[in-house]
Amino acid sequence: MTRKILTRRDAKNAVYGGCILGGGGGGWINDGLEKTKLAFKIGSPELITVDELQDSDYVACVSLVGAPSAKELYIDSEQLIATVERMQKEFEKPIKALMTNENGAATTINGWLQAAATGLPFLDAPCNGRAHPTGSMGSLNLSEVEDYVSIQAFAGGKGLKKVEGVVSSTLDLSSSAVRAVSIQAGGMVGVCRNPVDIGYVKEHAAVGGITQAIELGEVFFSVPEGPERIEAVASYLKGRVIHSGTVSNFKLEETGGFDVGIVQVDDLELTFWNEYMTAEMNGERKGTFPDLIMTFDAETGMPLVSAEIKEGIKIAVISVPKENLKLSSTMFNEKLLRAIEPIIQKTIV
Repeated sequence: MTRKILTRRDAKNAVYGGCILGGGGGGWINDGLEKTKLAFKIGSPELITVDELQDSDYVACVSLVGAPSAKELYIDSEQLIATVERMQKEFEKPIKALMTNENGAATTINGWLQAAATGLPFLDAPCNGRAHPTGSMGSLNLSEVEDYVSIQAFAGGKGLKKVEGVVSSTLDLSSSAVRAVSIQAGGMVGVCRNPVDIGYVKEHAAVGGITQAIELGEVFFSVPEGPERIEAVASYLKGRVIHSGTVSNFKLEETGGFDVGIVQVDDLELTFWNEYMTAEMNGERKGTFPDLIMTFDAETGMPLVSAEIKEGIKIAVISVPKENLKLSSTMFNEKLLRAIEPIIQKTIV
């Protein structure tokens, strides 16, 4: 199907499927469900495939930038919609659709609200089919395009922390500026950024990634609550459950707008930088980003993001080879992957 009016059931599936594909990051399930409620209050967004548009048509990416565990984060519907309207004013060509930066509980449906409010369709091609820590990883390898000028409209925060604006510079500078603003805004801002043409999207985005999240959510809910759900998810993604046990050690530090830490379960150690980066059992590597490593409540089968883990809870961990995911070209960019290594003190590339 090339055009589809999205339903509330699609939204719920997208949130849960997106959470699993988030690989430990990508926001909270409750936030995702709240955002979908707001979207459907405004209208019903329309999902379209890339072949519905001309290669020369421009689309813009909507995203949230910041630390999911920040206590003072605040973004409302008006702010999210304002970023798209600001982009439409700033960019010289018409924006024909919106796309999200990644899959995640709160990010697969990034843009559904803005699409419903503006009447723009939502593209079945996230910038990346899994969640990732840095803005550059969700920027379709534009970091490699010489002279590319990044335009990023942002808004967030409330009271004295309320902020909105637009920044235009190199991709690195624009992304760093928005990340810095997100910290000032209380931890997070909504962004509409980096217009690109569909020809470029086809080459660099995770085409079909939204449909994959919705289908994964369907699989998740097709099994009664319990550990069988985890098996069903691993089987659908052609991955496996690598371990199940009680969390003996959990460390999380908020640094530079990111959550960084480790999870230990028996002989299994996971590192995360928002998302899970490595899984090692007795020193043997069982998964390395951008492979999908994801944690679940071992008893209910519910997906758990990295910031939700606590010592003493029982979790199950799955690992899915990157070959079975829909990924952006950024996930094969060694320079972007190397940036992970000093943060988690592990080899990635």
